[in-house]
Amino acid sequence: MLDKIAVLIPCYNEAQTIGKVVNDTKAALPEAVIYVYDNNSTDDTARIAADAGAIVRHEYQQGKGNVIRRMFREIDAQCYLMIDGDDTYPLEHAREMVSLVLEKNADMVVGDRLSSTYFTENKRPFHNFGNSLVRGSINYLFHSNIKDIMTGYRAFSYGFVKTFPVLSRGFEIETEMTIHAVYNNMQIENVIVDYRDRPAGSVSKLNTYSDGFKVLKMILRLFKNYKPLVFFSWIGILLFVLAIIFFIPVFIKFLETHLVDQIPTLVMCGFSAMTAVQSFFAGLILSNMSEKNRRDFEFELNQAADEFKRKMK
Repeated sequence: MLDKIAVLIPCYNEAQTIGKVVNDTKAALPEAVIYVYDNNSTDDTARIAADAGAIVRHEYQQGKGNVIRRMFREIDAQCYLMIDGDDTYPLEHAREMVSLVLEKNADMVVGDRLSSTYFTENKRPFHNFGNSLVRGSINYLFHSNIKDIMTGYRAFSYGFVKTFPVLSRGFEIETEMTIHAVYNNMQIENVIVDYRDRPAGSVSKLNTYSDGFKVLKMILRLFKNYKPLVFFSWIGILLFVLAIIFFIPVFIKFLETHLVDQIPTLVMCGFSAMTAVQSFFAGLILSNMSEKNRRDFEFELNQAADEFKRKMK
């Protein structure tokens, strides 16, 4: 069955706020089907969500990425709205985000917190710094203009959901979504949304340092996979520059004495230069493979579009 609008709420121990989120969603999008996926909560999250009128399902592998993978596999809809269950995102902008998918053919709509109240509402300074760092890194590396990389408030098309390969297990999933959409030239829209900090007693599941490191590691890995020629060319240039730096004093000494006193340094310079050349050609080969993957993805996207049309009949 194909829902017109499916609201996806991944949850882990959000008993304090999930009832309000479900009720607010029903008020903002009364025609939507609301799915709450409980991720091994030890409180009453699942019961409260069901009492509020949501369809409650379970994902037993811990981690937000695992929950979203399950959601995307199981639910068919014309438009998907993903929102966290911690009541940090007001639903006033939900209709606008959904309309961009249904009426303007957007593949992903990003709920942009960073252009509104995030930096004043969020009381964790390292989170503020981390969000700005991640946004700047991705926009620089992928030549994009995404306003908020790590927001959990997004809307998606059927085509995006059914062709997105979820590789992440945890909170780095939002970064993976963004890079996937940017690299594959999908239509991305930004909608400025308000953000409010968690209510007293509600605890964030995001660890500033460990999850932040995972996000940065994810950016580096996806940059290597999606833009291998640039990635390995940078490595090759670095190695070649190091080889030149260490070779110059050896060469000057040779001109003065016609002797090579630093044989190990000379050998190291030679190996470094050869590795630089190998790195460049590795990037060239992987770039061709990446281009093939891009063509294959376009084919998968067309298949998803055909499947969507069949389900709409």
